[in-house]
Amino acid sequence: MMNTKGKSTKKRLLLPFDFLGLTVLLIFLLGVGACSNKTQATNKVEKKPSPPPKFDTSLVFNNVTLDQADEAGRRLWTVKAKQATYSTDKKTANVETPKGDLFQDGVLVLQVSAARGVVQEDGKTIFLQGQIVATDPRNGAVLKGDELEWRPKEDLLILRNNLIGTHPKLKATAKEGRYFSRPQRLDLQGQIVAVSNDPPLKMRTEHLIWEIPQEKVTGDQRIQIDRYKGQTVIGQAVGNQSQVDLKTKIVTLRQNVQINSIDPPIEIIGNAVNWNLNTEIVASDEPVRIWHRQEQVTLTGNKGQVNLKQQVAVLTGDAKGFANRNQAKLYANQVTWLFPTQQVQAQGNVNYQQVNPPLNLKGPTALGRLQDQSVVVTGNSGGNVVTEIIP
Repeated sequence: MMNTKGKSTKKRLLLPFDFLGLTVLLIFLLGVGACSNKTQATNKVEKKPSPPPKFDTSLVFNNVTLDQADEAGRRLWTVKAKQATYSTDKKTANVETPKGDLFQDGVLVLQVSAARGVVQEDGKTIFLQGQIVATDPRNGAVLKGDELEWRPKEDLLILRNNLIGTHPKLKATAKEGRYFSRPQRLDLQGQIVAVSNDPPLKMRTEHLIWEIPQEKVTGDQRIQIDRYKGQTVIGQAVGNQSQVDLKTKIVTLRQNVQINSIDPPIEIIGNAVNWNLNTEIVASDEPVRIWHRQEQVTLTGNKGQVNLKQQVAVLTGDAKGFANRNQAKLYANQVTWLFPTQQVQAQGNVNYQQVNPPLNLKGPTALGRLQDQSVVVTGNSGGNVVTEIIP
């Protein structure tokens, strides 16, 4: 099968390894450093770096097709290359402009192409470099980058440098990506920007896991999520942990969560918040705080819900309201806040306090505006109003 360099031959070659692939040839230098303990330094033997493989110019094949199967006879890969050159020990093969199919359990999982590549160490690792394109035909995901490493036994495809991942649901860029072909999961790392068209979102973080079949994007590091309407940002959310369900269009945020809305101009702060992008409802079953930036009014509660579309908030469980301008305070079991009118409706154990003039009202219900001290506490069959005038 050996040809002199320059000859053209179209052959199907079975390479003598368990797995085969392509990439940039990496030469590992193995060495054992000297021990810092001088008494043991003389007992240490330093290993010399392994020499790079020598390539035989007589082992050059043009326009080749390479095939490899596993022990069960299932196809591992098929690669076509413009040229293949083998090392003298036949453990390394350099290939030019490779295009091929990669298989797992006999099923096609990836189609790859690159400018050049290397197969090393009995095909346990495949390296590719330059103009890399890897496509998963099962889900339509396309991965591009400058370097690719394929580890068949680990079911792992690693892409480094200028990674771009595209899919009908999401487009992402990152420093590095690890794609697990069996679960069809992409692990993105470093300087990540992920953009979704439906719902229109942009995510920025340092680590994301994209489960492509489930249409879920999960993060365990601080993330910023921008919500768009056309080209305009209409809301922004941050949190230490996140999950974006692209199918249900629900954003789940945990730990140090803050959601900023443009209209209404409010901030929602808590530790566990769900944002339904379909209904524009932000909800939390844990303590939550809402601050109106223009009116300088804050409401808190043990749990709450904000309808951004209807511009109304409902807080329950030890609900409190505070107007920063005049120090007016409101306490109740439940408070409903209408943002367009700034009217608050309080129910259950209402206690309204103001400083100037000093006044304290208690009763079952209340209605009014905190920022101009126009709160009216009313009674019903369940209780009377108690007025305390503080001298």
